[in-house]
Amino acid sequence: MSMTQRVQQWATFARTWHIFDCTWQNPFEAASLIRKHLMGLHKPIYHPLNDCGDHVVVINTAEIALPGDEWKKRAYFHHTGYAGGASWTLAWQLHEKDPTMIMKKAVYRAMKGNLQRRHTMQRLHLFRDGEVPKEILENVTNQIRQPRRVPERLDHIDPESVRNFPKIMDYPKDYILR
Repeated sequence: MSMTQRVQQWATFARTWHIFDCTWQNPFEAASLIRKHLMGLHKPIYHPLNDCGDHVVVINTAEIALPGDEWKKRAYFHHTGYAGGASWTLAWQLHEKDPTMIMKKAVYRAMKGNLQRRHTMQRLHLFRDGEVPKEILENVTNQIRQPRRVPERLDHIDPESVRNFPKIMDYPKDYILR
């Protein structure tokens, strides 16, 4: 076996660490990508009974973007286990309490409901912002590409580029904007 093949084989069987940035991403689209890496679906040795998934570090979960008016309409269910312990919480309220919870619930729901799901979720590491402990960042070797491109905000573009951007027309000096 050559050295290249040996390294490829080690990488296949080893648990690698991936990082994913949630800035302005739909958590439900991102959950399907994260699920593939957590379960090991991207590996050639994948089998439903084989636990070959990787670790995934998700950063900036406080900056997720739900489509449309999902913040007001999507409700999350929780039950304490006691009689009358059912509660429904709107997405914006849940996000206000714990910014990582919506992403955690999206990934949990994206996985198949089997006995390995709870064990697999232990390899998901969620952080509300970009501050990740040094011990975790030392393990990260790969970055998962975002499904959506993050647009650049106008206040982050330098004024020279804004002035030089082609205009359709110039307003007259006596024109009043309402």
